[in-house]
Amino acid sequence: MTDKPFWEEIPLTEMNDEQWESLCDGCAKCCLLKLEDEDTLEIAFTNVACRQLNLGSCHCNNYSRRSTLVPDCVTMTPELVPQLSWMPKTCAYRRLAEGKQLSWWHPLVSGDPNTVHTAGISVRGRSISERVAGDLENHIVSWPEEDAS
Repeated sequence: MTDKPFWEEIPLTEMNDEQWESLCDGCAKCCLLKLEDEDTLEIAFTNVACRQLNLGSCHCNNYSRRSTLVPDCVTMTPELVPQLSWMPKTCAYRRLAEGKQLSWWHPLVSGDPNTVHTAGISVRGRSISERVAGDLENHIVSWPEEDAS
């Protein structure tokens, strides 16, 4: 028997649904709209959130139906995570796929689902809905890529 938490013992590909879902820290950075330069393929992050995101809770209003309601919503899978270079460096899925530890503010580490917000990692208080944003080019930001270990 080990005292290590499941995410240090079980590979991403072998986690059950509950374990996999619990890795999401609730930052909602993956719910921010991104722009891709057609020539360079460079990704620009915006502070504009998907219309399904509750900006206060940083949870999807229709999580079980998200892929139907928003066809380009990406469903995270262990196989897909390594291919998503746009995932923030703070993302637990990315960190574990890269062999890193979860950050101190991650709810599984801190035991508090609000730590991601109090640490300033989430989009709470610094994003707007795509319903009111207008031109995405006016909302380009750099903070989704910050690395707060």
